[in-house]
Amino acid sequence: MPAFDYMNSSGIRKKQLVYVCGLGVTGALGLPQYYHPELTHPDEYSAKAAMSSTFRRLVAFTTADKIVDIACGHGFTIVAARVSSTSHTALGFGLNSYSQIGYQAARQGYPLEIVSTPLPIFLPTASPISRVSCGRSHSLLMNTKGQIFSLGNNSFGQCGRPINEKEEYFGKKKVHLIPDLPRNICQIECGQDHSMFLTDDGKLYSCGWGADGQTGLGHFNNQPSPALVKGDIEGVKIVKVSSYAETVLALDTDGNVYGWGNTEYAQFRTLTNKETKQFNTPVNLNLKNIPGKIIDIAAGGTICAILNDRGQVFVWGFGLLGKGPQVDHSSVPTLIPETLFGMNVHNPDVKVTSIRAGLSRFAAISNSGDLYMWGKNRGSALGFAHARNQLFPMRVNMNQALVRKISLGIDHSCALVEKVC
Repeated sequence: MPAFDYMNSSGIRKKQLVYVCGLGVTGALGLPQYYHPELTHPDEYSAKAAMSSTFRRLVAFTTADKIVDIACGHGFTIVAARVSSTSHTALGFGLNSYSQIGYQAARQGYPLEIVSTPLPIFLPTASPISRVSCGRSHSLLMNTKGQIFSLGNNSFGQCGRPINEKEEYFGKKKVHLIPDLPRNICQIECGQDHSMFLTDDGKLYSCGWGADGQTGLGHFNNQPSPALVKGDIEGVKIVKVSSYAETVLALDTDGNVYGWGNTEYAQFRTLTNKETKQFNTPVNLNLKNIPGKIIDIAAGGTICAILNDRGQVFVWGFGLLGKGPQVDHSSVPTLIPETLFGMNVHNPDVKVTSIRAGLSRFAAISNSGDLYMWGKNRGSALGFAHARNQLFPMRVNMNQALVRKISLGIDHSCALVEKVC
């Protein structure tokens, strides 16, 4: 019989890569073939020319580069990476009308409103960037020393500095180092027009737009500097915060979940027995019927999700929840069958390990590195070879790559993957 010599595990090289999909006319994919400045109206877009409906590798990053973090905003993307061709550790591409990816210019004095390929973001620090987060038109970047820099629109104080109503943002070189924040920040999170900062000892700070109570500071005003969030989270250790728009979820070490911000679609009213459309301080949600311990949270625009330690995903809110065409609203978390995430008699150990919410869609990653997406397919950003909405979770073809992190923009997606090269 023939003999085969297989490569041993020590000879396998796993490399981190960036995959993108969705609408590319804004430059948010970093793939020039989908950037068409001559298309000025959505009716002119050709699906083939303007968007990638399936995930494609972002070729600007090579297997020699170390990808650290990814984040999608509204029409733009930021990647934190150690790239061999530059000393800068953050690169941005896409819309830049508010300088949310820094000052970018073809030549001095001619700033770019759209950046079609990844370009370095110039920051006043020599320490590498370790975390990034993007809102509608602002960005947060944290370096390895715990310093946090903000870029872009500060109309509501979301960049953590005083509001200047006459300030112009396009073509500006302003990078703000947010003062008075602890150096032990472990998570930065951009909502639509607000920002949150979580310390490793469980304290949460916020700033920005507060019209729906999303800052959690007990008022509905704009907050120009980070302030400590209290309410029901006071005295407990928060381990994660999630917000995409104006609704916020927070998770503590014991698996308790807290909510605040916009609840116009009854995201929190039933779970708190309080009849109000906005909560301006965190409120402990009644989730006693959820089995096991809650280990992850995801807050979208009108949709929310939680994940327990059994790998079960529960969804509620208003929209395409993943429960089929007949269920578009739920005021309490309801279970999505585990079989939709790959668990069956042949794969009993498969389970979801992390979840993420966009404005109107969800993503989940399993312990086998598979990505599942569902919800509205705006810009073909779900990663399927069609433009239809997805009514229940479905596995995305990632070309034999293991997904480690997913970030959802308004009409594009970015994935950090691991692949044998």
